Amino acid sequence: MRDSCLPAVIALATALAQPSFAQTLPSQITLVVPFSAGGSTDVFARLVAPALSERLGSRIVIENRGGGAGSIGAKRVIQTPPDGATILLTTATLAVNDISQKKGFSNDELRAVAIVASSQDILTIHPSNPAKSLDEVVRNAKDKSLTLGSGGVGSTPWIVAEYFLRNVAKVKFVHVPFQGGGPAIAAAIGNHVDIFAGAVATAAGPISQGQLRGVVVGSMARSPLTPGVPTFAEVGYPNFSPVNWVGFFVPARTPDALVAKLNAEINTVMKEPEVQRKLATAGFDTIIVSSDEAAAMFKSDIATWARMSDAIGYRPD
Repeated sequence: MRDSCLPAVIALATALAQPSFAQTLPSQITLVVPFSAGGSTDVFARLVAPALSERLGSRIVIENRGGGAGSIGAKRVIQTPPDGATILLTTATLAVNDISQKKGFSNDELRAVAIVASSQDILTIHPSNPAKSLDEVVRNAKDKSLTLGSGGVGSTPWIVAEYFLRNVAKVKFVHVPFQGGGPAIAAAIGNHVDIFAGAVATAAGPISQGQLRGVVVGSMARSPLTPGVPTFAEVGYPNFSPVNWVGFFVPARTPDALVAKLNAEINTVMKEPEVQRKLATAGFDTIIVSSDEAAAMFKSDIATWARMSDAIGYRPD
């Protein structure tokens, strides 16, 4: 009787000794960026992908799926197998969109792996604009309606700009949404919109080249990429420092072991001095947290952005 059980015991021991499927990474990983090429999230992806590919031992393919303020790309990832082959790289816009019932999915269908960086948002104008400061932009707009260009309705730069212009400055404006920060800043450089709201990482180059003029950054301190652009606090609006972030997400059914492995490997890459140098140059500050801490941050941000959305009457449904 004992001998008859032996094969089963050996089989069980052998299975336990094998590497878990959940810990095995695929040879190719699709990194879905739910915004257009050229925007700040796309820039981040292309800066990090080479080091991440080397660390994971997997070829990384970046796939831009713009539209729906990031919801189209997020839904694409949710619909994939929970095996680590498809990962979402998105921003706090995902938290903003939690209030939408028509985005086609629930945020409960996604799982935070790591929140790895923060970035600053900025408002810019065309150099042909006679205004030299945010105060002058607001003052000159009292008798006319401005056009505000952004990466789309529901994006965090749009919410920040909308909240400021509508609730604080109380000026008239028309929002012109684009499918990502890249097309939006191209319109601003072409002087097709009065104000561009986007990431510092996207606007720093055009500002340094004289194609745009920065008027304010949404952060506690000035960005080293745009040192001449003041913060909201410096121009008379204290306690207004909204922060955007970049994070990795996978389908909610992804096994714990795989999430833990991805978090550890991603954080190791984020600690590399060369990666940090490149990200700092592009306007990102690195963040190192566990997957549980990332999930908690995400949950807290959902409430924060919901309050701002309520203040501007944003109802995506």
